[in-house]
Amino acid sequence: MELTLEITDTGELTAAALDRIDADEFMPDDERTHARAAVREDEAEALAYLVEPADLLGDLPGTDLVQASWTSEQVEYDPEAGEWDLDDDNDDDEYESADEEERV
Repeated sequence: MELTLEITDTGELTAAALDRIDADEFMPDDERTHARAAVREDEAEALAYLVEPADLLGDLPGTDLVQASWTSEQVEYDPEAGEWDLDDDNDDDEYESADEEERV
């Protein structure tokens, strides 16, 4: 899964992450101090405190979440650039090639 997210208000994002950190009753104080500083410096860190991969999936029928992890990075988004074309057939070709290799 790949998501492209546009942050429209860094202040709101940061405030929400700080609220989540402050509400975490199990977070040790030294970790809380570090988390608050990281969230203030980097929107990707703020997202890390707000996005739970398991919550994104919910209870999908016929699935069992075995492992979840994610990373976040800032990028310059240009919807006209070919690299952002989500309907690009090259990805399908890559999977078809892998399937063919497995059959050999």
